[in-house]
Order: sequence, then structure tokens, then C-alpha cells
Amino acid sequence: MGSLFEELEAREAAARLRVEELKAEVAELSGKLELARERLERLRIARETVAEVLTEMTPEKPAVLVDSDRSTAGEPVASVYAGAERQVIGVLTVPNWQPGMGAEVLPRVYRDIVEVVADAPEPVRAKQIVPRIGLPAETGKIEGTRSKLKRLVERGWLDEDVPGLFTLARRRGGVSPNSR
Repeated sequence: MGSLFEELEAREAAARLRVEELKAEVAELSGKLELARERLERLRIARETVAEVLTEMTPEKPAVLVDSDRSTAGEPVASVYAGAERQVIGVLTVPNWQPGMGAEVLPRVYRDIVEVVADAPEPVRAKQIVPRIGLPAETGKIEGTRSKLKRLVERGWLDEDVPGLFTLARRRGGVSPNSR
């Protein structure tokens, strides 16, 4: 019977060793998890801060600097960045329509949507556009296209007189967004 107890002791020692290894892995993963959570929180705060700054920025509103040497702090003052062109990447992919602007300024998928709407003899729905721009007629693709259509309406490229039905925006002077 001595060998049975020895076998059990050996198995118990192996199990104890495995438990210790797993504890070490859990501790390591807990550290990695905490670092990932901190990074996520920093990114969330950065995104919220950028969104806040972008909503407060308008071309008409001058930069306001607090100058400790001036008695009228908060008054518009020339910034060190005055005259420098600000380039914000990834914020406004669909520009607001302006006279003389053609659809070639739009990203490819938006340009395709505008061309499909322009070619249609009557107002079209998102589910009619999806197959014409080469996407499968799935709910997700239709909803994504609908949001793009709404964005094009907001920016003056399309009209939506009846909810869900889209047409080219009516222009004064006969200039269409698709003219080149």
C-alpha cells in the first residue's frame, strides 16, 4: 500500500504546483487587465475632450487666450497659431455642399450614393440604393446606407421631402451637386 500513498502524494504535489502556476498567470493577467482598463479610460477621456473642443470650435469664433500681462484677460488675442491652417483629420468626411461643388469631392461611397439618386427617375429608398452600390441587401447595410443618406441631406447634397425617400437637392440657378 506504500506505493499508492506515494502516488497520491506525487499527484497532490503536481496539483499544488499547477495551482501555483495558475495563480501566477491570474496575477499577471490581472496586471494586464488593469493596464488595459487605464488605457481605455484615457482614450475615452481624450475622445470626449476632443469632441468637446470640436463642438466649441467654429470658424467665426476667434481664439481666446488668457494673457497674464493684460488687464483684459479673456479678450480675443492673436494666438501663436493665428494664420496657421488647422488640419483636423477624420472629422468631416462629407463637406457641406456649396455652389460649384461637384460630387467628386465626396468619399467614394457617398459619391456612388449621390450618382444612384441622380440617375433615379423618382425618389428612392435606402433599400433600393444598397444593391445599386454593390452591397448585399442586408439590414445592417441598409441602415448604414440610410445614415449616409441622412448625412447627405444634412450637408445639403440630397433632399428628403417624404421620410425615407431621397432625391437630389433642389438648387437655385440650376446647379446640381453632381455637376462637374
